[in-house]
Amino acid sequence: MPAIGITGGISTGKSTFCECLHEILPAAKFFDADEVARQLVDLDDVKQELLAKFGFGIFSRNGDLNRDALRTIIFQDAAKKQALELILHPRIRRQWSVEADRHRTSPEFFFADIPLLYETGGETLCDRVVAVACSPDIQLANLMRRMEVERAPAEAMIKSQMPLEEKIKRADHVVWNNDDRTVLATQAASLVELWRQEKWTKA
Repeated sequence: MPAIGITGGISTGKSTFCECLHEILPAAKFFDADEVARQLVDLDDVKQELLAKFGFGIFSRNGDLNRDALRTIIFQDAAKKQALELILHPRIRRQWSVEADRHRTSPEFFFADIPLLYETGGETLCDRVVAVACSPDIQLANLMRRMEVERAPAEAMIKSQMPLEEKIKRADHVVWNNDDRTVLATQAASLVELWRQEKWTKA
């Protein structure tokens, strides 16, 4: 079965869309790049690389990563953001590509929720890509509420990513998250029906 990439902008609704897919396809395999990233930064070898690039300021006294401090740095400095991506994303890509290849012989779908799919060239490992989109004002409001940040830092986070319009242009499918969850679930069901009717070959 296919490997389908899920991407979009920050706070456009990727996780909610994946929840909708999981309700329709409970046996499907889901890979969450953000969750893997959270696990990676606790590994000793990754901590050493983070220390070399960012210094002691991103760690607490007991040696744990201060995620808020790191987030503040990368959204204010594009070079630092790229440095973090160079540490994490090759590891993330290796992990999910192995899982995707392993799952291709399965009768169930494989979904990879990867915010930076296009930025890291991960679309080449996907049979299809879905971009989860919403209007700019909804995205901004979602982010401010979720991260509990003011407008200016939220806008900086959004601007630090590839423009959502570019992801929409490049994706095979686009789902819109401007309404309530039931509308998103309906779009998920339509795509699943479409994919079930297709004859899949390895991308």
